[in-house]
Amino acid sequence: MLDTKKIHKFYLNNKYIVLDVNSGAVHVVDKIAYDLIDFCEDTSLEDIENIFKDKYSKNDIYEAYDEIVKLKEEGLLFSEGVDLSGISYNSQNVVKALCLHVAHDCNLRCKYCFASQGDFKGERLLMPLEVGKKALEFIVNSSGNRRNLEVDFFGGEPLMNFDVVKELVKYGRELEKEYNKRFRFTITTNGVLLDEEKMNFINENMDNVVLSLDGRKEVNDTMRTTVSGGGSYDIIVPKFIEMAKKREDRDYFVRGTFTRNNLDFSEDILEYYKLGFEKVSMEPVVTDPKENYAIKEEDLEIILKEYEKFSKEYIEIKKVDKDFTFFHFMIDLNQGPCMIKRSVGCGAGSEYMAVTPEGDLYPCHQFVGEEDFKLGNVFEGIKNTTIRNKFKTSNVFTKEDCKNCWAKFYCSGGCHANAYYSNKDFDKPYKLGCEMEKKRIECAISILANLEEQENI
Repeated sequence: MLDTKKIHKFYLNNKYIVLDVNSGAVHVVDKIAYDLIDFCEDTSLEDIENIFKDKYSKNDIYEAYDEIVKLKEEGLLFSEGVDLSGISYNSQNVVKALCLHVAHDCNLRCKYCFASQGDFKGERLLMPLEVGKKALEFIVNSSGNRRNLEVDFFGGEPLMNFDVVKELVKYGRELEKEYNKRFRFTITTNGVLLDEEKMNFINENMDNVVLSLDGRKEVNDTMRTTVSGGGSYDIIVPKFIEMAKKREDRDYFVRGTFTRNNLDFSEDILEYYKLGFEKVSMEPVVTDPKENYAIKEEDLEIILKEYEKFSKEYIEIKKVDKDFTFFHFMIDLNQGPCMIKRSVGCGAGSEYMAVTPEGDLYPCHQFVGEEDFKLGNVFEGIKNTTIRNKFKTSNVFTKEDCKNCWAKFYCSGGCHANAYYSNKDFDKPYKLGCEMEKKRIECAISILANLEEQENI
């Protein structure tokens, strides 16, 4: 019978799809091959013929079987895996990306905010310029031979410290010349303080912009309120529309969060499209299960069906508008990172770190404030090498729940922070997140199969 460790198959959007887990090969097959493949690794052809003799003709069975065997011989089906649990990942301790918390303060009070409405459970602070400069020097000096570096201006709301953002971009350009580096700057904003000056600076200096909006007005204004308790939709949407226009062919994403209050989140994604946004994302909330908006296990079936529903709508949109992109349906089946990188994921705590306004270093923005995860600071460097090493050695081969999962090389073991906050162990993945990710991968592959077929007609 089918070896679930090596093969994953599913039917979605009128496509029968078989995924070879270890090679990454994806096959769009007909119904007979889809049925036969369950038996083709350890069942004789004679037995397969007997099993399906009342459903398919002998010739069709033989033809499908031969095709499956050929793919197997080419290493594209039932391919053997390699145990990389002992891999030496980032042995030089290169840091390639920083999330600069230029503001531990915010002018919105989003109910689901993991950052405690901007203060990260501490004081409301703005990053001094000297701390930001030291952070840029830290990444330059910790980046080894790597030339391209990533820096995200984050908060809270980074536009509350916009003068420092501008000065840090300027300083970054000076460091580029001195050290032969290239900074790729990104900024994440709620948009309240956006004006023409800020938009122009962002458009000229930021490689990517993340604009926070939760979709429909009633949904957004329920969760993303101003300090006084009012809605933010009417304040920010006109600014976001203008910002997106200014970006033209430059990267940006309108990013939202869905909760138990809007499990019909595909309607919020479609709201983005109606507003003219071409690059969008909608993330499931991860929060204290006690919150009334927290996603619960009983919601999972509805959510998975919602992804399937939207995947059908997405195919129809893409047929007429190739530029529209939903982040979680983006997938590259031809190229991508090496096997080691696909095994370890985002590099949090190793290649990627967050910097607080005081200069403290944490594995990522979601761990900020968790003192047990403090790595060091930008003035003295990494001090807690134990935590760094734990992140470095965590991968899909060391996580028991990931070892035999068909999706492990797509999700890379999932988000460390989501795992930690749901299980108090970042080596034990967030179960609900796993199921949602697997469905998104299936949707993405089925979408690509349909769109490629459309191109070949």
